[in-house]
Amino acid sequence: MSRLQTGEGALSRAERTKENRAGIVAMIAAVGFLSLMDGGLKALAAHYPPLQVTALRACASLPIVLAWIAWRGGFAQLARVRWPLHLLRGVLGVGMLSLFAYALKTLPIADAYSIFFVAPLLITALSVPFLGERVEWRRWVAIAVGLGGVLIVLKPTGSGVLSLAGIATLLAAAAYAASAITMRILGRTDTTQSMMFWLTTMMAIGAGALAAPNWHAVQSGDWPVIAGVAVTGALGQYAITEAFRRGEASVIAPFEYTALAWGLGLDWFVWGVSPALRMLAGAAVIIAAGIYLVHRERVHVESEHP
Repeated sequence: MSRLQTGEGALSRAERTKENRAGIVAMIAAVGFLSLMDGGLKALAAHYPPLQVTALRACASLPIVLAWIAWRGGFAQLARVRWPLHLLRGVLGVGMLSLFAYALKTLPIADAYSIFFVAPLLITALSVPFLGERVEWRRWVAIAVGLGGVLIVLKPTGSGVLSLAGIATLLAAAAYAASAITMRILGRTDTTQSMMFWLTTMMAIGAGALAAPNWHAVQSGDWPVIAGVAVTGALGQYAITEAFRRGEASVIAPFEYTALAWGLGLDWFVWGVSPALRMLAGAAVIIAAGIYLVHRERVHVESEHP
């Protein structure tokens, strides 16, 4: 939580504006790095099974995570953790990234992003039973509208079934939402460093073990892609942390949707895929619902802390 939200060291309007602008820049950078990472995952998914892609991404990221932990306080903070929730996050992480990698094998990145944008709506819905938070009726309406947007993107018809890739993306979004809920609970007692380390380690071990029976030898030309996935993933994670540290969440969060522009650009320039009107319409509905949720959350916070 940023000091803008906590009220630590009261900031003037000008200082708050400056911090929010810095947060916005960091968020846009984070989305760019993470979109490039997803482009790398899509390239790898064309040659390797989804579980192996997950294992490669986690193993490549682990050295960077270890270096960051050494820089930010050392390894003693990794021992005292709530193991059941960390194990659950590990399972969810393996499922989420493997399902997303499976989807990227056939779906354009922009299509996958459009469906995945439902995750913030699912987080809001899950916060009621698992975190005891109160969600007003307006936000429930926004969640329902957002889910309607997902149906537009998935294009269910009476003559056919939903694509497996689309369903995989929706399940990946659900796994991400569940993981975010566990992260909120863990954040009350465990450090960010321990959460990042154990998630990455469990994904490397879990996905690696599951992928082992069908492991494909890594082609020499793919090592630069794997390294790029690790670096862009680490930079993206750092930038998104910095974004929410500097700026107000209600100001910063909507800029996560700039991922759609990155997805459209990567699809067009790398894979030569142009967007379908149906996807753009569904994405617009989902994004509008998400931004409205952020707005209502800000209204709720301001009413409680005028």
